[in-house]
Amino acid sequence: MATIIPALFILSWFTFLFSNKLAYWFVFLLEVALWFTTSYFALMVLSSGVEYQEILIQNFYFNSFVLKIDKLSALFVLVINFTCFTSYLYARKYLEPYQTHKAKFSFLLHYFNFFMLNFTMLLVVMVQEAMGFLLVWELMSLSAFMLVIFESEKPEVIKAGIKYLVQMHVGYFFIIAGFVFVYGNSGDFSFEGIKAMTFSSAYVLGIPNSFWFFLLFFIGFGIKAGFFPLHSWLPIAHPAAPSHISGLMSGVMIKMGIYGLIRVLFNFPDLNLSIGLFILSISIFTGIFGVMSAIVQHDLKKLLAYHSIENIGIIGIGMGVGVLGTVYHQPLVSALGWAGALLHVVNHSLFKSLLFYSAGSVYIKTHTRDINNLGGLIKKMPFTAFAFLIGAIAISGIPPFNGFISEFLIYNGLFQSFKELSLELPLLMLFGILGLALIGGLALFCFTKAFGMVFLGTARTPQAAHATEVAPSMRL
Repeated sequence: MATIIPALFILSWFTFLFSNKLAYWFVFLLEVALWFTTSYFALMVLSSGVEYQEILIQNFYFNSFVLKIDKLSALFVLVINFTCFTSYLYARKYLEPYQTHKAKFSFLLHYFNFFMLNFTMLLVVMVQEAMGFLLVWELMSLSAFMLVIFESEKPEVIKAGIKYLVQMHVGYFFIIAGFVFVYGNSGDFSFEGIKAMTFSSAYVLGIPNSFWFFLLFFIGFGIKAGFFPLHSWLPIAHPAAPSHISGLMSGVMIKMGIYGLIRVLFNFPDLNLSIGLFILSISIFTGIFGVMSAIVQHDLKKLLAYHSIENIGIIGIGMGVGVLGTVYHQPLVSALGWAGALLHVVNHSLFKSLLFYSAGSVYIKTHTRDINNLGGLIKKMPFTAFAFLIGAIAISGIPPFNGFISEFLIYNGLFQSFKELSLELPLLMLFGILGLALIGGLALFCFTKAFGMVFLGTARTPQAAHATEVAPSMRL
């Protein structure tokens, strides 16, 4: 893999030598090579349980640039590759209408940056030395920025892209600060160095020192993930991006923030009650805020963007339960929380990308995202309507679809805490259960409204009345 990865990176620059159509297929071949190579090693790690490690660059600043795949990395590699695969297939026909008014270079740049985003996201989950990690994290943010501003002729798109880029760099500063703290404390400039850290018993504002260190990483990675109140870029950037990029960003890119937090927590030497309570509390508020904001939206893609915030909250609730189970030495509670969180990472990547692709299909045929100007599309676009319905049921947590399974594990973790944890925590867990139930109920209400207004009834505008089904590659 240490030979193939650099070779693909070098070859990707040849994208600019091709015509629009050939460039698409050239990048597709590069993507296939990248998907098969990284997925093979990820599956090998998951099946054997043996970590894969290979040096890419010797003596890269503080450490060597090492590619390392453990079970956590392997899971994210597979999620990234599958979502990028579906997104790239969808993109071919989705971008076709833009060829009449956009320059050839815009498409070449778009295909190149798509590959770079896929490439850098994979490296983010495979590099654990801080200098290499920070490099690929920055390249990931820049690639995503270029993809978001594809329609750069629109002022609102440029504004959304700049807001995204500025907030990503604010988060980047906090991540750097966290790693500097790790190096100063342990002498190791990597995620592994977190394990060797020691914290004084001093308290600041009645809270352990270790919490304030964790807060640096939480802000840095939390901005990328979209936790409340660090989310403000997300409902602006997602609607501005092309729909296949919205699906990719919501499906996997924001999960890079979740990956970073999990990596920090898995290496944390002093997990304590304050960290667990903080994650659980802010995640409950994130989920409720996301779904309540989604209900009042009329822009279909902005509605879906707020539901991304909601689902980050659900993942965070699972993480909070997992941390509290670890703090109280209750392996069952911890396992249910972490399993629910990681499974929801996978499930959300599937149903949210499906929903964004469906919304993109509606937009490309009606030229509007306003649900008030749609209606009756189930007769015109039956396959798209069915796909959106499947995604809506899954995101609402209704059995037997995948969203229910991961939320059920988190529910189990919360209920198990009543029996296993100390007296004060069941009250918080009850708040978590009620919060998760409220999130699920409001999500069901929101998607019932959205599906009804977009696909049921009669067409409310000529665009909706004359819509047709999208091409087979967009339905795939």
